[in-house]
Amino acid sequence: MAITRRTALLVLASVAFIAVALALATAPTIASAQAGGGGGGTSGAALGKTLGAGLAVGLAGIGGGYAVGVAGAAAVSAIAEKREVSGMGLLIVAMGEGIAIYGLLVSILLIFVVH
Repeated sequence: MAITRRTALLVLASVAFIAVALALATAPTIASAQAGGGGGGTSGAALGKTLGAGLAVGLAGIGGGYAVGVAGAAAVSAIAEKREVSGMGLLIVAMGEGIAIYGLLVSILLIFVVH
């Protein structure tokens, strides 16, 4: 049974929506723990940093996974037809992975550098 492109995009959008909902639901608790408070209130800055870092990693990971899936399928098809393009196919797939790495770097900057 083959999965259509529309079904794959619907599943991807559903996962992204659930990730955003979970980030919104858990951000106050994580920000409170990060601020060092046991049960006290959280500052808006700690909440924003935590939420931003979580969304940066989560959504960049989803985007990177989608990019690698599409580029990887195209690279395998191209390599099957013409063996000489294997290096270029690997390079294109690695560029899709860069999206997830950029999201991780943004989250690290948000947590440790932004005051």
